[in-house]
Amino acid sequence: MRFPLNRISVPVIAAGLSFLMILTATASEDILNGKKFKRSGNLSDVERYSETALKYGSKPQYINLMKANIDTAEMLCQKKNIEMPAILHLARAEYFFLTGDYNHASKEGAIALRLAEESDATMVHAKTLNFLGKYNLRTGFFSESLDYFKKSIELAEKNKLKGIIPATYDKMKSVYDALDNLKEFRNTIVKLINSALAESDTSMLENGYYLLGTSLTNEDRDFHAADSLLSRCYELALVRKDSAFLSLSLANMGWNFYMEKKYQPAINSYNRSLDYSIPLGRLADAANALGNLGTIYRDMGDTERSLTFYKLSIKRGKQVNDYYNISWVYQDMSELYLRKKDTANAYNSYVLFKNYSDTLIKSNNTQGMANAKIRYEADGRNKEIELLSLKVRNQRLLIYGYSGLFLLSLAIGILIISRAKINEKHRISDMNHKISEVTQANLRQQMNPHFIFNTLNSIQYYMYQHDKLATNNYLTKFSSLMRKVLENSQHTSVPLRDELDALKLYLELEKIRFKEKFEYNIKIDEEIDIILFKVPTMLIQPYVENSICHGLMPREEKGLVKIDLKLKKDYISCVIEDNGIGREAANEIKVKSEINHYSLGTRITSSRLDLVNALYGTSLRTVYTDLKNEKGEPEGTRVEIHIPILT
Repeated sequence: MRFPLNRISVPVIAAGLSFLMILTATASEDILNGKKFKRSGNLSDVERYSETALKYGSKPQYINLMKANIDTAEMLCQKKNIEMPAILHLARAEYFFLTGDYNHASKEGAIALRLAEESDATMVHAKTLNFLGKYNLRTGFFSESLDYFKKSIELAEKNKLKGIIPATYDKMKSVYDALDNLKEFRNTIVKLINSALAESDTSMLENGYYLLGTSLTNEDRDFHAADSLLSRCYELALVRKDSAFLSLSLANMGWNFYMEKKYQPAINSYNRSLDYSIPLGRLADAANALGNLGTIYRDMGDTERSLTFYKLSIKRGKQVNDYYNISWVYQDMSELYLRKKDTANAYNSYVLFKNYSDTLIKSNNTQGMANAKIRYEADGRNKEIELLSLKVRNQRLLIYGYSGLFLLSLAIGILIISRAKINEKHRISDMNHKISEVTQANLRQQMNPHFIFNTLNSIQYYMYQHDKLATNNYLTKFSSLMRKVLENSQHTSVPLRDELDALKLYLELEKIRFKEKFEYNIKIDEEIDIILFKVPTMLIQPYVENSICHGLMPREEKGLVKIDLKLKKDYISCVIEDNGIGREAANEIKVKSEINHYSLGTRITSSRLDLVNALYGTSLRTVYTDLKNEKGEPEGTRVEIHIPILT
């Protein structure tokens, strides 16, 4: 048995549309950059086409019509020699967002916000704030997303704008859902329902009842509250003749009954749901309902009916490549056959469950990698903008400072001038300090793709070997490591515990990759508080990677890498020691194989240590020692990293 669908999702247009389509959306580079034309003429026609484009934007299947209306509005602006209004820039931002061009979407959204504020176009202003909230949610900046949504609600309340507040709460709940904050998720839906009631917005009210009712059928469930809310959704859907919500509300009412072991009402609800989902072509919903009917009959002991519904569910699921429902249905079928002691069919069903489950995991991981790439690129753009902003601000401070010094020199004299110069130096120092922090953040971001692409080679190897168990195991560990690395990368420094957790996951992956060819040992000084002490992220891993790849792998015998952390006066000494072939032999191998490059990871790490030294006035360094036995033969390498302690 599986939970019902908890969201009504709108398919997103793939980011891989041709570059030609994106170019045709832009009449010229001047228009793209928000270049102003002469203010004259009547904007009503431009605004009308822009409004129409925005309406089509809510239905991605009509994206071509959206593009046509935007082109017409742009052409009118050029013909009448007038500035593109805020609403047209907003329409362009929504178009770029739907086509996956997040860079241009961000630029157009910023222009729309500025023009809406300047022209006091409150409705467009509120809608633009909503768009920027949606954009930041998609790119992973949740705090910024919530700020934009709250500003939109405040603006709508102040100006009594209708239709903005319920829609904004509907988007805000997605942020809390992404943050796994169930309490705020439900609170936001309650606010959605109240605002929809205040505005008599039956569409949003229907959505709110459905979302809150569905939420209460799962975690911290409340049968009676869930039944009441889903019944209200069903009644509204009947009035509005909304077949989609009729199907979904009935299906989740069925799930609510099933959780109370009220099997007959659950069966009735699911059958009524199918009366709407199948004619409407919502085959994934139908597959879910049919599969749940199969499980209900299984629990009632009616094996024949159970298998009939399971097979119907699989048939519907295959029509739309619904791997999620197909996988859990095969799993439940396997359990059914085991109860009947039919081990052959139980085994076959379990194999099919694993096949579809693996396909689903791969699909989710692919989507996760795409999301990580989007967030990485958006974060990189934000860092560049922040750096440029700091430089511009620094230049302005210098101009204002020198002007002030000149005026003060005329009015007060040499003593005040001297004091002003000292203050000016402090201001410049602070600005350079901030620029160094941003530069360090940019270097830190370079670690993510370097590490990710190296690790993906291992997954590719197991896939080529057709080792599904190893691939699944490796993907699970890799997903955990990816999550840890992406979480850590959001901060300049992280607790030592988080850094070591990521390092241990990396070492486990490398052990699997190299088939247990080495062991590792991590020893931590008892005086080190791994929660309180913070360190720069991804500082240790590149050196451990060098030890494994260049020191241990060329050995024929099983290797060992030791990581020893000790607390010194003002830093943590991290000693990485291996019993590999040594640096000289490793360099000879590089020369023979005509590979002559310096590790990107260690080069970036070295640069980051230099920045930390410049930023905090420390003299931290990395010390290499070639280990040799009594005969002078290489027996490994020791690297000592002086890691700054940040609290």
